[in-house]
Amino acid sequence: MNLQPFLAIDNIALLPLNEADFDALYAVACDPDVWAQHPNKDRWKEEVFLTFFEGAIQSGGAYKVVDKTTGTVIGSTRFYDYDANDSSLFIGYTFYGTAWWGKGVNLEVKALMLAYAFQFVDHVYFHIGANNIRSQIAIGRLGAIKTGEQEVTYYGEVPKLNFMYGIDKTAWHARR
Repeated sequence: MNLQPFLAIDNIALLPLNEADFDALYAVACDPDVWAQHPNKDRWKEEVFLTFFEGAIQSGGAYKVVDKTTGTVIGSTRFYDYDANDSSLFIGYTFYGTAWWGKGVNLEVKALMLAYAFQFVDHVYFHIGANNIRSQIAIGRLGAIKTGEQEVTYYGEVPKLNFMYGIDKTAWHARR
């Protein structure tokens, strides 16, 4: 499974994240409101975001999310923890600039990623911060259900409590 194929739908493109994207992505990430419900509320600070960005690059599955009509970087997401033996994969580390909240972007991006992932795996999981109510609601709209709680150590950060959500291929195709 390629963790960074080019993916696109309508007006949104997911392009593999590379080191040259730091400034454009930080221009979105520097807003404290973006991180208000995330496990690390300080990611709007450049030095903290740099650690997050380094982890994204090292993951080999990170994307910049681009508005195709304007070419504007509007956020980021990634595939991670692919397990061929378990036929599973995680999607997460997602954020968008506040100007794109409430416009269906997250739903479109996640649906695109799920459609791609389910060509290769039977189960997709999501780590969602325990206090990130907005993301918990959003992931529920996709049909994912809470399967547990887990301490997650983000790259270069201390562990944080996350809720684990999942959806399997059968349930996803039944919703479509």
